[in-house]
Amino acid sequence: MIAGDWFLLGAPWDCSGSGRGEQEAPGAFRKAGISSLVGRDLGDATTLIETAQRDDDTGVLGLWETARAANALADVLAAAIDDLPGLRALVVGGDCSILFGVFPALRRQVGPAGLWFLDGHPDYLDGQTSDTGETADMDLAVLTGDGAAPLIRLAGTPPMVPASDAILLGHRTNDLDEGAAADLARLPNALRQIDAATMSVDRGGLDWDQFAAVLEPLAQSPQLLGLSLADFRPDLDPTGEFARRVLDVLERTLP
Repeated sequence: MIAGDWFLLGAPWDCSGSGRGEQEAPGAFRKAGISSLVGRDLGDATTLIETAQRDDDTGVLGLWETARAANALADVLAAAIDDLPGLRALVVGGDCSILFGVFPALRRQVGPAGLWFLDGHPDYLDGQTSDTGETADMDLAVLTGDGAAPLIRLAGTPPMVPASDAILLGHRTNDLDEGAAADLARLPNALRQIDAATMSVDRGGLDWDQFAAVLEPLAQSPQLLGLSLADFRPDLDPTGEFARRVLDVLERTLP
């Protein structure tokens, strides 16, 4: 169960700059009751991204706003880690490129850290190979040092996470379209992988019990520093049913 050993930090972040929904996730989870599950709720970092233009040189959408958002999140999270020793961070986004703010904070306050990355997609494109240029297509690549210089250097000398210290979980490897196949092909050999088929996941993704079963052993590790929760769109969950289901899984699995 989640309790006083955790603090909550929201990151209202939508890398598309379109306001399509992800930036409302922290508020939606609070409405569903997430604040009552943690010891401290620190509110939201200032991470809004409102541009929908791609950088001419890198092809990354909202490059400089993304870098500013990442620095803002890193500053708030680093201060929280310093002020609340012994508490683990639950960072709620936003899309999965909120990790651009998480790992600079960890480097400042903790030092080198590894990553368990649970996603149906590898997120290993760059600004040229992504159709949209959205950083949610390239977050794992950026973290492991492959991408636009302003992003891979957010924590100083890249990589933020060596590929050998990251494990990709649950990504689809069968019946891929051209873009997804290109994403998969870019993965470095040093990156460890446990794909969806190996995890016996249906094509539609994890059901709630499978999600809990995957998360529980990771959450029980004494080396766990925190968890980021991302890519939840409240605009597709008007009744709040799925927000409550997510919280149920967290309450069942996090120590």
